[in-house]
This record gives sequence, structure tokens and C-alpha cells, in this order.
Amino acid sequence: MYTTDFDYHRATSVQNALELLAANDGAKLLAGGHSLVPSMKLRLASPSALIDISQVEELQGIRQEGDKIIIGAGTTHAQILHSELLKQLCPILPEAADWVGDPMVRNCGTIGGALAHADPAADYPASILALEADLKLVSRDGERVVAAADFFHGMFETAVQEGEMLTEIHVPVLAGAKMSYAKFPHPASHYAIVGVAVVLTDGGAKVALTGAGAKAMRLERVEAALGSDYSEQNVKRATENAVDPGLLLGDRFASAEYRAHLAGVFAQRAIAQATA
Repeated sequence: MYTTDFDYHRATSVQNALELLAANDGAKLLAGGHSLVPSMKLRLASPSALIDISQVEELQGIRQEGDKIIIGAGTTHAQILHSELLKQLCPILPEAADWVGDPMVRNCGTIGGALAHADPAADYPASILALEADLKLVSRDGERVVAAADFFHGMFETAVQEGEMLTEIHVPVLAGAKMSYAKFPHPASHYAIVGVAVVLTDGGAKVALTGAGAKAMRLERVEAALGSDYSEQNVKRATENAVDPGLLLGDRFASAEYRAHLAGVFAQRAIAQATA
């Protein structure tokens, strides 16, 4: 199927992209396009204009600044997958990136595009929640930083407002933390039926779930039961009844009850991978 007609603009900077957004009512930002373009072909999205930000250098790169890792929103999945800095300090993100799509998708798609799209079955949101990362949003009126816990509002809904764009992801450097992402993928699409991210520190665990609900969510019940005891016996106890099935979605691939069961199973696997 073909898309509706639209105008095309290539942004040269973040400021230029914001100006183009303001000048084109109903425009959408285009980074990798692997989520937006299929939606347009299915007529689920019909933007008046596409503003291509794929060549904006300000949005690309991974660097450490003090106790934070700054990831540009235009950084591709492949760049995250192969980043030595992330492998050393935040290996859960390369691990999640390795689950994304196929080589073409990983070389074109971006972390910012994936997070702003907020697909409930995407891989990054659980890791971003478990890391307690912050997301920088910029508009012509200024900028603001939103905590990951406040970023995902619902299915394909985020804190990004009209005229804003996501420019950076700020990930804390967690010295000594152990982390991992475990996923049960759909056999055809490879999207998560259930994905669980865990970040384990001496002060406690952060556990987050994706693929099972309308948005990614923290498994606070598991976190409270775990404490900082990651023994096999305590992990098994803590992950029983990991999440209320009433909070989850059911479909022809998996019922809400089955997803709730898988959440506990894959929480155990993610913790085992992290502590191995």
C-alpha cells in the first residue's frame, strides 16, 4: 500500500528541525523510519511532512560525562550494540540492541526513535526503566529532562509534547551493578511477548517488564521481595506472582495470565544471567 502525499525536509541541526516542526503542522520526525514508514503505508499515520533528522550530528554519539553516559537520540542500534563504552559500563543496552530487528534495522533504526515511538513490545523501554535513566526533550522554548518512569504514558504515547523532540538519553554509571535483559520473542516478528530487564546493586534490584502491557512497567512487587538477596532460593520466591495479570494484555499469541507467568520466569532468567 502507498502512503498519502507528504512534504519532505532534511534538517541540518536540532534547531532547524524544531523550526521545521513549527512551520509544518502535522509533521513527523524521521530518524531510521522502520516504525514510521510501515505505519504510513498502512495509513495508520498520515503526516503532512517528514522532517529527516538522520544526518543531524548533534543527535549522534555515545560519551561519558562524569557519572553519566550520554547517548544521542540519533545513535543507531548497531552503534549501541558495538559500543565498547556501553559494554564496559552499561552492558544491558548492547544486550537489548542485539535483540532489535535484523542487521538492516539495527544499522538504520535509532534508540531515540524506538523510545519516542513507544511500541509496547519494544526492547529498550524495560532497560531504560531499570536503569532509571533520564530523557532530554528540547523545544523552541527550551529544554527539560524527564525521568524514564514518567516518559512512557501508554501504547505509543510518551511525555514528548507537540513541538518537542527527544535529543539525549542520560544513563547513570552504576559502579559494580550487574544487569541483563531476557526476552521471549514472537517467533515471526521477534517482538517481545515478554522481556525483562534487571539491574542489581548492593542497595537493591530494579526490574522492568516490556511486551506484556500497554507500556513498559517496573515490577515493584519483585523488587520489594528481592531486596538485595539474589540467592537462587530468594529469587525463585520473589518472582512468583511477579505481576497482576489484570495489568497485562492478552491476544492470540499469549493470554494475560500466560504473560504474567512468563514475567516471573524471565525475571528469574535475567537475574541468573546478570549474576552468572
